[in-house]
Amino acid sequence: MLLARLGELDPAEVQSGTPAQIRALLADAGADLRTRPEPGEWSVMQCVAHICDAELVIAGRYRWILAHDQPEIMPYDQDLWVDRFHTDLAEEPEEMLSVFEPLRAADLALWRRTPVADRARYGIHRERGPESYELTFRLTAGHDLVHLDQARRTLEQVRDSV
Repeated sequence: MLLARLGELDPAEVQSGTPAQIRALLADAGADLRTRPEPGEWSVMQCVAHICDAELVIAGRYRWILAHDQPEIMPYDQDLWVDRFHTDLAEEPEEMLSVFEPLRAADLALWRRTPVADRARYGIHRERGPESYELTFRLTAGHDLVHLDQARRTLEQVRDSV
């Protein structure tokens, strides 16, 4: 699903554009930012929080893959992270973005300076098996697109229900 959503798009360009897309989406959401379209579904804020959480996880995965020989890659439960870390209505978007934006910039810089041959280095994902740095980078770009799409649909659903 993630790679299909990315298609032939350049993963570095997609990831470079994500912070601006998030900021535009947050501005557009306004008062609807924290409204869930249905009980148990994520709000726009939670969709964005998930993208930010994923960057924390992915940043570590990139570095483990590049520094270690075939490291184990731990999965994480995205719903658990959103439920545990992002249900506080006091959390502000700027707090999340103050971590996300510089980390994304660092991850993109890492991609650009990594020799092409090293992009084939891989780790062993506990659930999915071998995953190279390049595949992980492409998956991240697709992940951005999927969850930005989800956040936009969420906003439409919330506004349509009013």
